[in-house]
Amino acid sequence: MIASDVDGTLLGPSESLSARTIATVGRAIEAGVPFVLASGRPPRWIAPVAKPLELTGYAVCANGAVLYDCGREEVVAVHGLLKPELLHDIAHALDKALPGCRLAAERVSTGADHEMRSFVIEPNYHNPWGDGEGRTAPRAEVLGHPAIKLLVSHRGMSSEEMSEAVNALFDRDVDVTYSSSGGLVELSAHGITKATGLADVAERLGVGRGQVIAFGDMPNDVEMLRWAGHGVAMEDGHRAVLAVADEVTGPAGEDGVAQVLERWF
Repeated sequence: MIASDVDGTLLGPSESLSARTIATVGRAIEAGVPFVLASGRPPRWIAPVAKPLELTGYAVCANGAVLYDCGREEVVAVHGLLKPELLHDIAHALDKALPGCRLAAERVSTGADHEMRSFVIEPNYHNPWGDGEGRTAPRAEVLGHPAIKLLVSHRGMSSEEMSEAVNALFDRDVDVTYSSSGGLVELSAHGITKATGLADVAERLGVGRGQVIAFGDMPNDVEMLRWAGHGVAMEDGHRAVLAVADEVTGPAGEDGVAQVLERWF
């Protein structure tokens, strides 16, 4: 089984899939090898990547919190929801540790009703990708429903600085990671990672852990690369990913994933 992160791994600076990557993934699929996207993205952001690659199998979304069927375009399973009581406790602690931070909640339905999925942000929430997405609501609304992720933004800090501060607050209630250095960290239920999501997929497909190759570039990929039989980091990846990788390939802008997969396909 092949598993790959999306942003910064399959997608380079142009934020699009190259013809070389599309062709290589296509050959792998034709050979009968499952190709699984493993991303911090929510399900609604998967189709723009899955469709050009003609993926109809599973995708691990929201850093392992959601298992999504690309072909049926529906959520298969949701793991580790953060309940409102916990969200409020987290927010109270964050206000003390990161004054001026702003919060957003990622939610998802368990059925095919895409309207149930929502991304709710409080006023002045900063999205480092600048895509303008999100329904603005008071903090009480942001924290008032179960969420698969709580996102924390701060315009005056890097994600690395935020991660250090937030990790010092929480022990076993939540896990903290980030997929951008632009002042945004993501909090998920403790123990829910891309690795746990891929383990679920592997069990469903009857694939052993040692038969999995995984690609990634940021701290939210660390557990996945450790879990996989062969973990590959992108050359321009975060130092934490480079430290756990079995191999380093070229950057996404130079088709690093294809460079490795072309050995077999």
